Amino acid sequence: MSGTYESTEEQRDDLVEEVAREIQLYGLTSSAVCFLEASRPYRALGADAMLFFDPILRGVFGGENASASEILADETGIELLIARLEELEEEIAWNA
Repeated sequence: MSGTYESTEEQRDDLVEEVAREIQLYGLTSSAVCFLEASRPYRALGADAMLFFDPILRGVFGGENASASEILADETGIELLIARLEELEEEIAWNA
């Protein structure tokens, strides 16, 4: 049973990395962090709120990629995504 949990956690981490890199590629790192932080009060709505953001997410990440929705439907995934985006921002600042 613990192997399944680790696999799921590893898959989530991979999805977070994929989405964070995609956001970075579009130059939306700061905007995404602001959006995610501003959406904190609405996180209790969970996956239902993702129906509202689905067209935006599909426009940015492509129609067949549902990984952003999966991350944003999970509180831990959101926190990991924010942390990863902030790390990417710091990397850019140090490289500049």
